[in-house]
Amino acid sequence: MSDYSTISVPRRVKEALEKDKGDRDWGEYLLKLYEEAKERRRAKAFRELKKLLTSEDLDKVLKESRKFREGFKFR
Repeated sequence: MSDYSTISVPRRVKEALEKDKGDRDWGEYLLKLYEEAKERRRAKAFRELKKLLTSEDLDKVLKESRKFREGFKFR
């Protein structure tokens, strides 16, 4: 069995992506796109959460997180 897969996309999508990917292979290029999108979603979620929470809320979260990690043990 091959380690490769085929993904069907509209021709205009492939042409736009090919221009952007340049000399990189498809796997490297698509993985980079995925990682960038994931990082942007995280950053956006963090900014939105930051707007909702006060500094006291953030301090409480930090303290509870530390408390949890200190008390967490594998069986």
